Amino acid sequence: MDNYAYHIFSPYRVCPLGAHVDHQHGLVTGFAIDKGVDLWFNVREDNKVKLSSMSFPGDVEFEIDRASQIKEGMWGDYARGAKYALKKRFDLTHGIDGVLKGSLPVGGLSSSAAVLIAYVMAFAKANNISLKPFEVVKIASEAEREYIGLNNGILDQSCIALGKKDGLLFLDCDTDEYRIIKKNADMPEFEIGIFFSGLTRSLVNSDYNLRVYECKCAAWNMLAYTDQPLKEFKKTFLRDIPKSTFDKTKIAMPARFARRAEHFYTEYRRARQGATAWESGNMKLFGKLVFDSCESSINNYECGSDELIEIYNIIHGMEGVYGGRFSGAGFKGAVIGLVNPAYKESIEKELTRRYLEKFPEYENTFKIFWVKPDDGARFV
Repeated sequence: MDNYAYHIFSPYRVCPLGAHVDHQHGLVTGFAIDKGVDLWFNVREDNKVKLSSMSFPGDVEFEIDRASQIKEGMWGDYARGAKYALKKRFDLTHGIDGVLKGSLPVGGLSSSAAVLIAYVMAFAKANNISLKPFEVVKIASEAEREYIGLNNGILDQSCIALGKKDGLLFLDCDTDEYRIIKKNADMPEFEIGIFFSGLTRSLVNSDYNLRVYECKCAAWNMLAYTDQPLKEFKKTFLRDIPKSTFDKTKIAMPARFARRAEHFYTEYRRARQGATAWESGNMKLFGKLVFDSCESSINNYECGSDELIEIYNIIHGMEGVYGGRFSGAGFKGAVIGLVNPAYKESIEKELTRRYLEKFPEYENTFKIFWVKPDDGARFV
């Protein structure tokens, strides 16, 4: 790509602890990984944006200084979404010529957030806009919520923009405070396995948004049962309600709402414990908490396809696997595993054999990838 002046690498992400809680202002952890999205581009003198993709068909063209029109239901919507969120804050006059390439064809790694961050950074560069990493997080998250239509929090974007290869991101989605917890010198070596089920999914068309509403309904139930004023629905979050209130009211609310809240409060505790375990170099405890997180995702949050649950059941207790859980929202997609590198070959062989015995129809699409933590989105 020598004919392009600029190159942005925007990594995919994995979240060991903090599943499904960012939209309720919970605590989350995460890594950026060494696979992701590459965007090569040149700045144009006019207002045109012209994009092509090495992963998806068709070209995209629009004017950066004009309001975004209705979504077209294709990959170009993410570029329009980035423009939409930036344009609310800045005057945009210069477009780009660019080409986009993704490095892993799997679900569950927040490729959409990686793409949005790449576009936000590119459009900012083209228009001489200086953005701090957390400003990129906020703008990309807003683009995904308001333009794409996914009611997410800031977990994905934060991991992608703020990640460091030698540490774990620990983020409070209520206060936006975060820190990178450096890897303890006593921490054993690990790599991250991406165990792709062979299924793809769209979060917007899955039960993701439904789960967000169920969490808010649980919070509304608790407020109502304790005679507290109800907040506007979109401003209602489980984080604002003490667990003691949940303990008093869970028996009265519909069981599905109680299970969603149960997941939130136990995941909050696991994220705190996990941060301490990571800081002290205790991978055994950290991995156990990751397994526990997935158990709660299955039983309390009720996500995960048969395929994902089978992968999880196979790796649970497998020698060399410290911990594992669904990656992404847990609707189809992939499972991640924190793995002792010495066992990679045996894990790959055994998992492949047992999974394809159960689901032979995925022989051509089931994939295993090995990745490592990496630094966040950056100009290369």
